[in-house]
Amino acid sequence: MVVALVCGGGNAAHVLAGMGASRPDTEVRVLTLYADEAERWEKALEGTTLCVTSKPDKKSYTANPTKVSKDPAKVVPGSDIIMITVPAFAHAQYFSAIKPHMKEGVVIVGLPGRAGFDFAAHGILGEKASCCTLISFESLPWACRLTEYGLSASILGTKQVLQGAMQLGTPNPPQDPVAMMQRLLGERPVLKTSGHLLSMTLMAVNSYIHPSIMYGRWHDYDGLPLKDAPLFYQGVDEMAANMLTKTSDEGVSVAKEIMKLRPAVDLTTVTPIIEWYQRCYSGEIGDPTNLMTSLHTNKAYDGLKHPVTENEDESVVPNFKYRYLTEDLPFGLAVVRGVAEIMKISTPNIDKVLLWGQEKIGKEYLVQGKLNGKDVCETRAPQAYGLTTLDAVLGF
Repeated sequence: MVVALVCGGGNAAHVLAGMGASRPDTEVRVLTLYADEAERWEKALEGTTLCVTSKPDKKSYTANPTKVSKDPAKVVPGSDIIMITVPAFAHAQYFSAIKPHMKEGVVIVGLPGRAGFDFAAHGILGEKASCCTLISFESLPWACRLTEYGLSASILGTKQVLQGAMQLGTPNPPQDPVAMMQRLLGERPVLKTSGHLLSMTLMAVNSYIHPSIMYGRWHDYDGLPLKDAPLFYQGVDEMAANMLTKTSDEGVSVAKEIMKLRPAVDLTTVTPIIEWYQRCYSGEIGDPTNLMTSLHTNKAYDGLKHPVTENEDESVVPNFKYRYLTEDLPFGLAVVRGVAEIMKISTPNIDKVLLWGQEKIGKEYLVQGKLNGKDVCETRAPQAYGLTTLDAVLGF
């Protein structure tokens, strides 16, 4: 018997709860801390069953979690694996909630973990973090959506492979952590974990993609309204594609320098962004000649537009308070920049995007070339947790 706890109340939480609960010898519980979500979910399930439909393979999974609660004391104790499905800005709240109640040997999964997942886990869980096995995955296993709260959700597409990294705790989990997770998800995606957890920070692709594309499109914006929102990925010009390449390459440089200094640390999954696209979207990209053509011809990106705010006359202006900056800077690019600073590696392109973006969201992270602005404490950069050396960042 595996006791699995799903943290969150959104799209992914519903899919994971329904799919996981349908597996034999598996008990699934749900912890959702947001507003009245737990109450709504429990009420929805009275006399009925959660149904998850997978459109690609036309399968359905029908099963209910045994408990849905806002109270961690009711669902955390006894959990073998805890899967956090909420956005990165909410991770701290869940780490704090589970801390008093989790058992030694528990597996904690960031689905996805995003940049700095391990820094946050150790910073908030303290000594208890060493008693947990931490796994961070690069993304969600599927594209999915909630169709009726507490009752139904749809899987629109499933990844074939999902890359992650793992740090074993002491004591070791009673079962293989990846096998436990695979059992909940089924055959696809195939879960792969390799290398150091830091690789998931340096390869958190949204850290590079969203801020770089926002910068490319709006860094010289004249403030005039537009008739329509421009295409986000498929509207990328050569300048934006080059900026994305350069910010990603700076992250790769950090990984290579760390491996040079610490040969036992495996960060080989940190690759240039073009290689990531070729790996994850090979079947969707029509023209893989370069990064710009890959973005323009990626079917998965068809029609996706820049975040905008609509005016009364239906014209639009860019929305800089969207998650592409408000989340992907403090829980993304700033984290990479913090690791680079500890390594004394210059990151001129990351700096350029970060300085522009922090001004747009009214924050101060990078000041005069140092990540010591007044809002660094709101990020997941290592500096926010008092980590100032490479060994501290690596958890040695």
